[in-house]
Amino acid sequence: MRVLLLLPLLLIATPGMTQTAPAISVETLKTVDKELSSDAYEGRAPTTPAEDKTVAYIVDRMKAAGLKPGVHGGWTQDVPMVQITARNVAPLTFTGGKTPISLAYRTQMVAGTYRVVPRIAVKDSPVVFVGYGIVAPEKGWNDYAGLDVHGKTVVILVNDPDWQSTSREGLFEGRAMTYYGRWTYKFEEAARQGATAAIIVHDTEPAAYPFAVVQSSWTGPQLELDETGDHMDQSKVIGWIQKADATALFASAGQDFAALSEAAKHKGFKAVPLGVAMSTSFDNAIRRQASKNVIGVLPGTTAPDDYVLYSAHWDHLGHCTPVDGDGICNGALDNASGVAGLIALAEAQTKAGPAKRSIAFLAVTAEESGLLGSRYYAEHPVYPLAHTVGGVNMDVLNVNGRARDFVITGAGKSEIEDLVKPIVAAEGRTIGTEANPERGGYYRSDHFSFAKLGVPMLDGGSGEDLVVGGKAAGHAATEDYVAHRYHKPQDEYNPGWDWSGAVADLDIYYTLGRKLADDTTLWPNWYKTAEFRGIRDRSRAAGAMQ
Repeated sequence: MRVLLLLPLLLIATPGMTQTAPAISVETLKTVDKELSSDAYEGRAPTTPAEDKTVAYIVDRMKAAGLKPGVHGGWTQDVPMVQITARNVAPLTFTGGKTPISLAYRTQMVAGTYRVVPRIAVKDSPVVFVGYGIVAPEKGWNDYAGLDVHGKTVVILVNDPDWQSTSREGLFEGRAMTYYGRWTYKFEEAARQGATAAIIVHDTEPAAYPFAVVQSSWTGPQLELDETGDHMDQSKVIGWIQKADATALFASAGQDFAALSEAAKHKGFKAVPLGVAMSTSFDNAIRRQASKNVIGVLPGTTAPDDYVLYSAHWDHLGHCTPVDGDGICNGALDNASGVAGLIALAEAQTKAGPAKRSIAFLAVTAEESGLLGSRYYAEHPVYPLAHTVGGVNMDVLNVNGRARDFVITGAGKSEIEDLVKPIVAAEGRTIGTEANPERGGYYRSDHFSFAKLGVPMLDGGSGEDLVVGGKAAGHAATEDYVAHRYHKPQDEYNPGWDWSGAVADLDIYYTLGRKLADDTTLWPNWYKTAEFRGIRDRSRAAGAMQ
């Protein structure tokens, strides 16, 4: 018996009729995931020959689902990329302390650059510990206060100051990570401050992943958007070091890493020069090449110029650090599963027929390189953001079986939440709380690119309270994935996966998307306290004038 037959039917209310939602195809989910995560696709790294194969397959599936080309008569949007591959990476050396420190590439540190230049060299750059590296005027917090870091190397703690809280109360939202805790922010702020180099101290719990993930993600070819100026406004060197090596470095400088880390948690912390100097160098192989977002659309009937979005990233890491001789990071869950969900939803929506508004399906590139494909789309939208109603982003589906709860990542931000809650309740499920808010999930996937420019997108899915096994089983599955498969070659397709949880979530995504597309009075906004409310208000006002 197919799992689908055990699931409740969803009813979509539209004016004058009640429509049964088409069933989400488990066969589609399995087929697409298995295909895209096979070794034949070499881990789906952007701007490699594997991209062409990946894009062609997604286009074929969108065509078969009944979608129309979504980019001015074509299926793809070019995303200009520059690939930088660091070579001949010298150790990070620190001199001037009690003992010289030399950290080896890959095993003890990773280093790279955003700058598009053939060679990077830093010699004897004074090192300063800047705590969490945060400048937040609205919170009265400035780790760079009174400090000039031009020509200097800043060492930064991962996450934000109250990540060890047991609640979500605190200046930086307690246990929940804010954007100030993300590594992307820390490098951005260091560059704004003029730092020559920015080094984050890796610590598994606040980073939310082991150092092996840093090794696989930060070595080999690195992608960035190809923009005017070649990113020369960024720090020369960005990178990570392991906590144990940071502790040894601080000891060499006559400082106690643990004590300074504790001091950095409190308002008024002052940066500490370590009295040591950092040196490193490496060459860069540079290649410019466009990657592609794939876009299909189900045109609307009466309001075709308004759009509802579904998104998922198609890329993964490609060839990566081998484990037991396997050097392909297949990304079966991350995120072949999300693309499989995208195709399954496209099939269901086309079977239901056109809605009043258009429904667009975006398979975006280079999420693993810093949300680049979604960022490019948001900054160069095919469909104006002022006419983009909202939507759903999918990044890793649940293959552990049905869950009793549905968790909204970064809850408390937008009216999309008000729309999805009754849908969840109709499924007989409850709204759960984010199990690991310190991991900063809200800032780590493609919905964030849209959020920054005002478009509310749901990022939510099964929680850890599984129907079979409860919270203990769900939490164990999450931790097992993070520890053993996330961004590793072991993230491979498993024919034994239970897709019933994914189907239950996709039913919710279907219903939400259909409601947004059929009720033309709906224009979900951000809550007044959300940081994205102002840009949405300005965007909608501009759209109303067009």
